[in-house]
Amino acid sequence: MPDILAIALNPAVDVSCEAESVRPTLKIRTRNQRHDPGGGGVNVARVVVELGGSAEVVYLSGGATGALLDDCLERTSVRLHRVRIEQPTRVAYIVHENQTSFEYRFVPEGPQIVPADLCNVFAHIERFEGTYVVASGSLPKGAPSESYAKMAEIAGRQNKRFILDASGPALREALSTKAVFLVKPSIGELQGLVGRTLDEDGARNAALEIVEAGRARYVAVSMGMEGAFLASENGVIRLPARHVRLRSAVGAGDSFVGAVVFSLAAGNDVEQAFRLGIAAGAAAVMTTGTQLCRLQDVEALFTPN
Repeated sequence: MPDILAIALNPAVDVSCEAESVRPTLKIRTRNQRHDPGGGGVNVARVVVELGGSAEVVYLSGGATGALLDDCLERTSVRLHRVRIEQPTRVAYIVHENQTSFEYRFVPEGPQIVPADLCNVFAHIERFEGTYVVASGSLPKGAPSESYAKMAEIAGRQNKRFILDASGPALREALSTKAVFLVKPSIGELQGLVGRTLDEDGARNAALEIVEAGRARYVAVSMGMEGAFLASENGVIRLPARHVRLRSAVGAGDSFVGAVVFSLAAGNDVEQAFRLGIAAGAAAVMTTGTQLCRLQDVEALFTPN
């Protein structure tokens, strides 16, 4: 049985392609189109499998686009648990402009869900026998802001480790449960949480305050090209970004989270997991379109100490 359960409440079919240039009004001819299963929890599970681990994803899927998502996922080695919903799964569209190397990302809000859909997810978390539950991504319409908080509470009651990558009210309410093992905000999301602008020192202090208050055991804050840091009761570990050729920013955060939970589930300490996450995030930006990190790139970028 997988030791990692990823939650994808608002997954997507990610469509990526290339165009020579993107201009208003004109018909834009594209090529090299590909379809990938996407959305936070889906991507986390895909990364775990890419790195050699075993993961299950519970995800909401509906309509003809949900059938396409199912087909994309069935081509992976991720263990799947579908929750059928009435409205169609969203489709995200990413266009790489060759003339400028700019990337245009179109991400719809997604379907409306009903309380019964969430009850099925909660019940699956209750039945899960592994150690790690990872919730990542936006909430769909109809999902209350306390949805992740309830997942954290369920995981906590069963001594599972709950890892969260979210923002806004959903992040704030989950942290209020004091049942979060690790949370991964960007510095912008951390600013939104504390309600003020933060420089790096301010971000460190804010992350340490979260730890000291018992709202999360670990806080990993990503700062883009400036790297990332990990706050815990033992202080702060700061790592620079790995400098690689930027191809696409899609999936960098999910690759980070997937690598961290993969490493933890393999029995490594949190610092080693954090270092692998940094390598995976950098590896993800080396790939084009909606591709995630590749094992060989992660291995080349990983520094164990």
